[in-house]
Amino acid sequence: MLSDDPILGERLRQLRKRRGLTLARLAEGCGLSIGYLSQIERDLARPSIDALVAVARELGVTVQWFFSGNAEAPPEEHGYVVRAANRLRLDYDQGVTDELLTARLSLSLEMILSHLPPGAEARKAYSHEGDEVGLVISGQLELWVGERHFLLGAGDSFSYASSEPHRYRNPGPSETVVVWAISPPSY
Repeated sequence: MLSDDPILGERLRQLRKRRGLTLARLAEGCGLSIGYLSQIERDLARPSIDALVAVARELGVTVQWFFSGNAEAPPEEHGYVVRAANRLRLDYDQGVTDELLTARLSLSLEMILSHLPPGAEARKAYSHEGDEVGLVISGQLELWVGERHFLLGAGDSFSYASSEPHRYRNPGPSETVVVWAISPPSY
């Protein structure tokens, strides 16, 4: 088992079954193999970012639906504050992690803190509804938006319409940390 918090696979399996889909049907709709999806459901593999985006679309949810962790908060903070220790998190392949910074899942905006190890990348460009902005906190980020290609460093920010195909990669020798804001939370 790969995860200390094996929630993703179980949540995926439960949602797939609620939707009345077999692994074969979900795999066909996502363009993924049955074996790969089975490994994700059994927490034997972490999905790539591209794969989880495809699965979420096929199941009719946003990627935000798959975040898990300890979202406990004192009543007066609930919906207003996210303490660092209580962030909801997603672990992808290549060691990439996303942490949800948004205290209310019902907002029309979501913020995500991403950690990208050297060489980690979204291999396929993808698009979705909305707009995205980001700030590179540390490291380097290669960003492709449509036909445009950018190399960004710590302190650089960016924005684009999420409907434009986009992907990214950490080309540097150290971890890249990026804060993303996505509106609406359609990622």
